[in-house]
Amino acid sequence: MDAGIRDLPASSAWQPLPRRGALLYAGGAAFAIAIPSGLGLGMVAAALLDQPRLPVAIAAALVGLVLGAAVGLLRHRRIGWKLDGDGFATRRGGLWRSETLVPVSRVQHLDLERGPLERRLGLATLVVHTAGTRMAAVKLPLLALDDAEALRTHLARQVEADDAL
Repeated sequence: MDAGIRDLPASSAWQPLPRRGALLYAGGAAFAIAIPSGLGLGMVAAALLDQPRLPVAIAAALVGLVLGAAVGLLRHRRIGWKLDGDGFATRRGGLWRSETLVPVSRVQHLDLERGPLERRLGLATLVVHTAGTRMAAVKLPLLALDDAEALRTHLARQVEADDAL
């Protein structure tokens, strides 16, 4: 279990995602940038430089892989969450920061999603479904499984307590 969630009463400090999820985030970003780099930029560069297409496309794809992995690692470090008296909040981004607060009174139900790689690394995506139509679900990817389960249980108990009032 990651620090900060064991007791789960309410913590006003932003919690980072576990490091073991950074590899998945970096891999996804690397391939998302490498494929267009190799196919698009590599082909254009080969034509402009009057060079053979395949070697230039491969070089552009490799540069895209490295650049994408670096971007993915940086983006992973810029995702956080917190649980406090106001509700559940997520934060993403560095230059353009996005913070989303879900008051407990707006929580409808909670899901955990786990793909094969997430299961292998002991990670999960927490999905908080909310009332209303704008941003009807807030996803927090690559949480440690223990944290995701504890958050889901804690939020579900808070929702039940609010419903009882």
